[in-house]
Amino acid sequence: MKKSKILVTGLSGLIGGLVGRNFAEDHDVTALGRSEVTGFPTTVVDIGDGIDGILPALEGVDTVVHMAASRGRVTDDTHMKANITGVYNLFEACRIAGVKRIVAASTGAVVAGYEKDDPIKSLVHNPDYEMPSPRPMLTADTPIRPTSMYSVSKMFTENLGRMYAEQHNMSIICIRIGKVEIEDVPLNIRNASVWCSHRDILQMIDKAVHAPEDLKFAIVFACSDNPTRYRDIEYARETLGFLPQDSAADHGF
Repeated sequence: MKKSKILVTGLSGLIGGLVGRNFAEDHDVTALGRSEVTGFPTTVVDIGDGIDGILPALEGVDTVVHMAASRGRVTDDTHMKANITGVYNLFEACRIAGVKRIVAASTGAVVAGYEKDDPIKSLVHNPDYEMPSPRPMLTADTPIRPTSMYSVSKMFTENLGRMYAEQHNMSIICIRIGKVEIEDVPLNIRNASVWCSHRDILQMIDKAVHAPEDLKFAIVFACSDNPTRYRDIEYARETLGFLPQDSAADHGF
């Protein structure tokens, strides 16, 4: 008998696809998105269009893993519909349907602005840079420095999640995901600092889905244990038991 029922948004994408196939081994996994996902029961709906179309997909669902988002060089209106209006519609539908937990993708890019200044600028761009002591490290409490409307919109997910956790007694865990690549290797020196392997992002999301019920809200960074990593993963270890298995050093970075 399979365990709980998990709804995954963005299952047609890279991370959502990894997550869906992983959980399908011992969970009842369904999809929600703008097109059918081969191999998974799919509710075809644009979450930016309203709550009513989302609600049927949540029947009997214990956990929603929200990996869908508008990314890249698109109009601000597109980010608004998918990452703000759509996220609100999804969270409100989850509240109405009695979903116990939402694991939502945020982005580590909410602090990417720190890469414009030293010491982090040299840390991520200069291979000969000597690591200072103490090592520079940004935590979830570090003030944000977003560099795009995409990362700004992801702050809405985090803030909305905190509100729903506190006001509606839901459990919301937001993951500030690093660079997850199709080929599962860092693409360059800079990305090696924030790279997250397939194995490590799957572990992080699995830990979040199965975190203790009394964990009502958390924001965690998801990166592999890279030599030039500047985003904190200690809190994720303490809170979720996340222990990365991979490092950019394994690929020569």
